[in-house]
Amino acid sequence: MYGALWRVLPGPWWVRLIILLALIAAVVWALFTWVFPWVDGIVNPIEVTVNQ
Repeated sequence: MYGALWRVLPGPWWVRLIILLALIAAVVWALFTWVFPWVDGIVNPIEVTVNQ
């Protein structure tokens, strides 16, 4: 999968690297902006109890 992604990207290796880093940064930003807050609303860690 990573090899196919690398072959699809245009330009020399350094341009591909910059594009991949930008894509990774966009995915991480989207996770922290939308996905993690949505999951936090579903899985509330405050309601966790531990029995001793």
